[in-house]
Amino acid sequence: MTDERVEDFPIFPLGLVALPSETVPLHIFEPRYRTMIAECLDNEREFGIVWTDDDGAHATGCAMEVTEVTERSEDGRMNIITRGTRPFRVVEERHDLPYPAAVVEFLEDGDDAADDFEEVRIEAFEAYAELVEQATDKQLEPEELAAKSAYEMAATVEFGAEAKQGLLDLRSEKKRMKLVAQLLRAAIKRLEFMERAQVRAASNGRVRFG
Repeated sequence: MTDERVEDFPIFPLGLVALPSETVPLHIFEPRYRTMIAECLDNEREFGIVWTDDDGAHATGCAMEVTEVTERSEDGRMNIITRGTRPFRVVEERHDLPYPAAVVEFLEDGDDAADDFEEVRIEAFEAYAELVEQATDKQLEPEELAAKSAYEMAATVEFGAEAKQGLLDLRSEKKRMKLVAQLLRAAIKRLEFMERAQVRAASNGRVRFG
């Protein structure tokens, strides 16, 4: 399948990584981004978030749709809720529009080897269910887990920008599931460490009997 190409895709460089299915609230105040979001709303089109760090903007980003405008000022400033839809790659920057834009290609996954895919999925689902139960006391039903993609699980956990960019760069659901499982196991260990630290702090470092 050929990747879809768009010649004038609006780009919002930010210090964060968004994933497909992730909800991201944004405060729009710069004039060029007010213009950009206003056009996206008027034309019901997506824009893209790309992570920009000390090394510059990353090539792979996530397209976003505006799902709600929660506040709008007379001067065009607004608070919006956005949702990630699909990954893209920046092919070439555009500098002839009133806001940042680029030629982009929306990215399709390659074919996953089917031999151990189900095993990888189950490992990720088990780790996700364990983390959710530890963090919220909620037990997820098997049907609820089975419907989740790697992106959907990762979108609900704060892994940090570098880990999320790693997921966004992968063109294989199997590889994303494998990475998500690793990230979830690491998150479980951090949560367990924090819980032990809180218990120690509450006891002032003393072991209590009785």
